[in-house]
Amino acid sequence: MIKAQKNEGLNIIPFIDIILVLLAMVLSISTFIAHGEIKLELPKTDSSTQASDKKDKIQIAINAENLFFLNGQESSLQEIQTKLDSTQKTTAIELKSDKNARFDGFIQIIDILRKNHHENFQILTERTQ
Repeated sequence: MIKAQKNEGLNIIPFIDIILVLLAMVLSISTFIAHGEIKLELPKTDSSTQASDKKDKIQIAINAENLFFLNGQESSLQEIQTKLDSTQKTTAIELKSDKNARFDGFIQIIDILRKNHHENFQILTERTQ
């Protein structure tokens, strides 16, 4: 006589493990997206400049890896130049550069501003403590 195998059901423990890993990934990614910040360590000065609250401003940042960001989005130097070419000279421009970024990238941005005769810009820093 052949015994019938006992049907023990579906083992869901590996499924739960996979779901927990996916949940951890989603939570860590959504935290980054929610903050959406570009990691910059600004130079420290005694007379630091704070960001303005104007809505019609352009933000240009250079991170430690010398990548350029235009209003929080990674951009090339050419894209920044195109944007500044089509921007009014009275528009406020905020420049932020990581203290470990190459000075060359910062000078290239200043050169673009000079060519377009933009004089309404700020260089943002942190206050020394």
